[in-house]
This record gives sequence, structure tokens and C-alpha cells, in this order.
Amino acid sequence: MARLTMREAISQALWEEMERDSSVFILGEEVGVWGGTYAVTKGFYDHFGAGRVKDTPISESAIVGAAIGAAMTGLRPVAELMTINFAFSAMDHIVNQAAKLHYMFGGQFVLPLVIRTVSGGGRQLGATHSQTPDVVFAHFPGLKVVAPGTPEDAKGLLKAAIRSNDPIMFIEHATMYQVRGEVPEEDYSIPIGVSKIQRQGKDVTIVSYSKGLELSMKAAEELARDGVEAEVIDLRTLRPLDMGPVIESFKKTNRAVIVEEGWKSFGVGAEVSTRIYEDAFDYVDAPIKRVAQKEVPLPYNRNLEQMALPQVPDILAAVKEVLNG
Repeated sequence: MARLTMREAISQALWEEMERDSSVFILGEEVGVWGGTYAVTKGFYDHFGAGRVKDTPISESAIVGAAIGAAMTGLRPVAELMTINFAFSAMDHIVNQAAKLHYMFGGQFVLPLVIRTVSGGGRQLGATHSQTPDVVFAHFPGLKVVAPGTPEDAKGLLKAAIRSNDPIMFIEHATMYQVRGEVPEEDYSIPIGVSKIQRQGKDVTIVSYSKGLELSMKAAEELARDGVEAEVIDLRTLRPLDMGPVIESFKKTNRAVIVEEGWKSFGVGAEVSTRIYEDAFDYVDAPIKRVAQKEVPLPYNRNLEQMALPQVPDILAAVKEVLNG
């Protein structure tokens, strides 16, 4: 096992898949000569050439539209959007075309398209560049949404996404590119739509994904020092949403806290907690708690930004409530 950063794991997955399959190519703003906004595609242009690493105009609609057309004609595009906030400029292409064309044409063709994009706050980029609207895209049938929380999962899930015949939003968190973790050195992929137990426990179930997983694991370590063993479930994929490990864990612990960076209203926590209530109501020993971002546009000021984002103490407080409930 090698210890890689999230950036290195994602870069490796792209490189290896482009070496493996000549139909895979990258397009997006500054992905070529510049090497990508977050340096994920650094060196790709020199190695694979301009035909497979395409710098595009500053138009998310053009990027996604071109990728859809390429996918429909047999290629496997990986379209990079500099930030998920800019995906709103391509919403018609993403939700009315990419997500629906396979269905509306009766399955006559497939759409092997990956849209890589960056979500989340914490980098002082202001309210319009720091949102976490992952759940918005998960709302639409026909579009898969993947959001890994570890380097190992990032590499394996991205490989699976590129090999898939479905349109997939692959969401990376802006503050996690330097996070390190063990990554298998052999070729591997991870099935999309499978949640994972990241930490075993018996007292409370913490459900999260992406940046929330990092916070949840830190909270679980602190709880363990006080004798509380939290089981941490990583959703990894928002659509399709695998609730199996969540329900199984909840039936053991009878208590749950859902952690997400997005806003609480209409969010991932709302969906997950509702499904627990629907499928495991007889096992509820305390009201399920949700930890999320404050219901405000994210401030630019660092102190205010951090106050608005969910933090480890928020998770600890929520766990204390459900344990005493």
C-alpha cells in the first residue's frame, strides 16, 4: 500500500485509465497547459497531447455539452468543472440531457460521461464559490453522484466511474486534496453505490461522506477516549444511495447522527434520517440528529466561515444529545 494524497490518487486514476483506454479524454478550463486548477492533471498535456487533454473556453455549458456529444458517439470524456458552483451554468445539459437521454431514447445508446468537479467551503472563496449543493444533483434519476472521503475510495471510485456507461458527477472536496491515506498499488476499482463502514462501533451510528467523513472520524476518536464507540458509515455515493450498512448499524446502536457540509434544509441528512425512520422505526431509542452548515450564504471572513461550517464539536454535541435522549 502506498500513502498518497487525495490529489495524487485522483491523478493516478485518470492517468491509468487514459493509458488503459484510448477513448478516455479530458476537457475543461485550464486542464492542459496549466495542469488543472488543483494540479490534478499536471503533466497530462505533455504526455497525452492536445488531442486527449483539451483546454476549453470559459463556458461550463460548452464543456458539458461537448462531453455529452462525445459520449454519445463512443468516447469516454472526463469533463472538469473548476467548481460545482459553475455547474449551475450547465444545469440544462446536466439534468435535462446527460441524466435523461439514455432513458428518453429507450436505451438505444449509453452515455459514459464523468463530470469531475469541486465542492465545499473552507478556502475563503466567498458565498458563490463555496457551496456544497451535492444533494441537488443527487435529486435527479439517471445521474449518479459520487463523493469520496478517502484517497483509496477516490481512486477506486473514479476508475469505476470512467469505466461506467452512465453519466456520473464525481465530486471532490476543495479542502481535501492534501489528505493522505493508504492506496493499493495494484489496479483496482470500487463499485459505485456501495456504502462502507469506516469505523466499527456499538453505541451510536454516525453517517456522513466526503469532508463530513473526515470530521466524523475525528469526532469518533474523541468519543472513544470517553468510552463511547461510534460506528462511522461513509455513504461514498449519494445516488444510488446504499442504506444497507446504515440500517444494519442503526439496528445495533439504536441512535444516529447524520453529518453533511451542505445546508440542513432538504439535505442529505433529511433523506438519510427519513429512510431510517421508514425502515427501522422500531429500533429508534432517541431522535436522530443532523449536523450541517448554518443556513446562510458562506461568509468570506475566515472566522465567520468556520463558524458557519460544521465542526467536530458540533458532532460531539449531537452525539451527546442522542446518547442522553
